[in-house]
Formats: sequence, C-alpha cells, structure tokens
Amino acid sequence: MPSKSFTSLLSSLLFLLPTAVLANRHFDIINNCPLSLNLLINSNFEGTLASGGSTTRDFPDVWSGVIYSDFNRGNVDTAGTVRAGFQGTNSYYYIVKDPKWLNVGIHVQPIDRAPRGGFCPSLECRVTAGDCENAFTSQPTTFPAPTSAPPTSPLAQCPQTGTVPAGYRVTFCPDGTIPNYQTRPNNIQPKRDPTNKCVDVQGGVLQNGQPVQIYDCNGTGAQKWVIKRGGQQIMLSGTGYCLDATSANPANGLQMKIWECLPNVPAQQWTYTSDDTIFLTGTNKCLDLTQGSLANGNKVQVWDCAAGNDNQVWII
Repeated sequence: MPSKSFTSLLSSLLFLLPTAVLANRHFDIINNCPLSLNLLINSNFEGTLASGGSTTRDFPDVWSGVIYSDFNRGNVDTAGTVRAGFQGTNSYYYIVKDPKWLNVGIHVQPIDRAPRGGFCPSLECRVTAGDCENAFTSQPTTFPAPTSAPPTSPLAQCPQTGTVPAGYRVTFCPDGTIPNYQTRPNNIQPKRDPTNKCVDVQGGVLQNGQPVQIYDCNGTGAQKWVIKRGGQQIMLSGTGYCLDATSANPANGLQMKIWECLPNVPAQQWTYTSDDTIFLTGTNKCLDLTQGSLANGNKVQVWDCAAGNDNQVWII
C-alpha cells in the first residue's frame, strides 16, 4: 500500500498537470483601420471591431486557426482575404494572402517575446505593391517538424519558454490606411476585352428570366454586379435579382438569366476563383463567353470548365 506521503505527492503532481497541458495562448486583436470591420476566426463571426477598437481571445496553446476579416470584398470562406494563421502544436505562425486580392493589411507580433536568432519575428502584409511578399498564397495544410533552427519564411516560430506559450498581437491596417478600398459594385468583363465589354442584363429590364449578355460597357446599373472572391450569390447591384443558371446541373450551352435572389438555391450559388473563373458551385460548369464572340447581344452561357479557356476568364 502506498504511503501517505507518496499519495500526497502524486495528488500534487496530478493537480499541476492540467495547468501545463491546458495553458492558454493569448491574442490581442486591434483594428487600426479608419473604418469598422467584421472579425472572423476560422469562418466564425466574432463581432464587429470599431475603428481604433480592440478585443482579446484566449485559446489552448495547441489551438490552430486563422484570424481575418471579410472587410473590403473579402469573403467569409477566406477567399479574397489576408489572414493571420497559427499552428499551436509547434508554435508556428504565418500570413496567408489571396494572390489576386488583398482586402486589408495585417501585422502579427509576438507579445513579450523579443526576436532572437531568427525566432519570434514580426510579420506584416501591407496593401501596397511589394509589401506582402512573405506570405503563403494558399492555406498551408502540413508543417515541418521543428528543429533548433527557425523555419523558412513565410513560416515563423516563437517557441514556448517555461509554462507560458507566446501570445500574439494581430493588427488590421498596420499603417492605418486602406489604399484599395472598394465602395462600388463592379463590372464583370471578359478577358478577351476587359476594357470595352461588360456582362449586361439585356435592356436593363428587371424581371425573372431576363437574359444576360455581352454589351459595350456604358456605366449603367444593368452592368453593375456585387461580386467578390469565393462563394456567393452574384447580385445585380441595388436590385433583388441574381445571376441564375436555371438548375443545379445545367447542360452545356444553357444561357444565363437573372432571377429574384432566393436563399439556398443551387442555381444561384457561384464561386469566383483566384484563376478568374466563375463556376456554379458544386459543379464543373463555368460562366462562358459563347463561342468567344464579343458582339453586342451575345448571350452568356455555362460550359464545362477547361483550364486555359479564355472564354471562361472574367475580370472584375
């Protein structure tokens, strides 16, 4: 039978064990942008941060995820966003960007950990040319085993010292500006002529079934669409009408139309990719410039997606 002293010692060790295993990692999150923005963590809405506002979060030290915003044409699904990423198991951190759109600048800095020997550096992505080079262009899914040397950029590491893991300060708009702020809806233009031709609602008539065509860009509301990277309904700005493919699995050559926007209708769920294609979500059907014709009145269709097909590349 164990002695009372041994039992007491064992109880003390068991009491201390959860403290080490369940240590929390602290995050300060700051909005230095001149406008308020939504805070998102792992696709979950975490509230709105006013300009100059801040909040805190504490997660277990093994927590992994991304902190970002859908502000300025970013998407909740992370498309079109700049994200601060964390892999808690090995105390890794990094920045991820969409190669086609930087919605907001971001800065990541370890708290109470000075840079040393290549470990614990600050990371930053600014929305100006050349100021966001050290970032992943897609979400990393595997990470190298840690060694005595710091990881290769764009990955960074701030190893735990003692029982307290490194915390981080995440700052949106580190320079206080949004140089590419978008306040207006966009034209959708074919790659074959991204200057003069636009996707257009025929005659500007707002009714279910009205055809969608190619037409000379003219600045009218019939050519102004609410669109961003990632999954979405593509709505004609200021109306209740959306780009509609008629069915969840349309045949090649089916012409596009507008229809009143309805929730959870597969025929209205589109994804705008980093390759500048627009496909019907869950299918292999892409928005397609019929026969590559730029003639006014040419109806826009869907067709099997094919890499390198310029008829399926759209610029916003």
